[in-house]
Amino acid sequence: MASQFYNNSVFWIEVDKIKPNPHQPRKEFDEGQLRGLADSIRQYGVLQALVVTRQEIPKEDGGLAVEYELVAGERRLRASKLAGLSQVPVLIRVAEDSDLMKLELAIIENIQREDLNAVDRARAFARLAEEFKFKHHQIADKVGKSREYVSNSLRILSLPEVIIQGLVEGKITEGHTRPLLMLIDRPAEQDTLFKEIMTKQLTVREAEAIARRIALDRIRRKDIDPLTQAIEQELSSTFGTRVHILRGDNGGKISIEFFSEDELSGILNVIQKEKSEKIKSLEQARDAEKNPAEGDAIDPTLLDDRSKEEKEENDEELYSIRNFSI
Repeated sequence: MASQFYNNSVFWIEVDKIKPNPHQPRKEFDEGQLRGLADSIRQYGVLQALVVTRQEIPKEDGGLAVEYELVAGERRLRASKLAGLSQVPVLIRVAEDSDLMKLELAIIENIQREDLNAVDRARAFARLAEEFKFKHHQIADKVGKSREYVSNSLRILSLPEVIIQGLVEGKITEGHTRPLLMLIDRPAEQDTLFKEIMTKQLTVREAEAIARRIALDRIRRKDIDPLTQAIEQELSSTFGTRVHILRGDNGGKISIEFFSEDELSGILNVIQKEKSEKIKSLEQARDAEKNPAEGDAIDPTLLDDRSKEEKEENDEELYSIRNFSI
């Protein structure tokens, strides 16, 4: 490896002469970490040389201008600029590297340092597969990982953009992508689970349990009757969480999901509120029956408590003096 570098020597190059690596797979750089690295560089200097390629560019006056293109070490370059350094130590590669070599080196450096987030890593692997026609096992060999690691990383890119962005921003972890990928063919459920992970702070295991239940529920719903489905949806809407009804030969049971004490208390409050409103409604109806409000119109036929036979008597007999006593 050392023979690939010019005189195997470290050179000090002005930071302004070093262009970023256009094949850098890493797109997100944590500002806090960069500032921390900059503080370290101010105190101890750049302890590991950057890797660059050297390009000579003809000038109009016939001379040559020299530029350097970064191959590896972009975090150190950015932090050095923040630290106010004018020069950084570099190793200059002798041969002019191909785009593939630059991409490989940038990926390998970041993978080895665990500096790539899951999305940037997946996009870098995708470039190696699409632009350079690498097979998954070849990529795995390059970065020292298993083929399954590469394949699973690439699957992340099949998620909706809003979920991918949530992963980049740290709203969910890479571990959460597995249960979300289990629902790749059920976008509505996938979106709901994604929002629940963020709002309810679900752990990876909790998210996996939900995804498995949804998968099992899909099988169960092939035999579930429309009425039960409608009741489940109504209860789910009322409680703000998933509700499952399991019918048996004699009765059945209702399962209500919750993920925290606060959510359980919320479900209990809904039940108590519904019960309280029902009792209040019944009491109001009973009071109205006992004490009708003044001015309320009352159907006169409700006040006629005679039997059917009595009602059928003719008016003359009804008002006859014989029917009254003094």
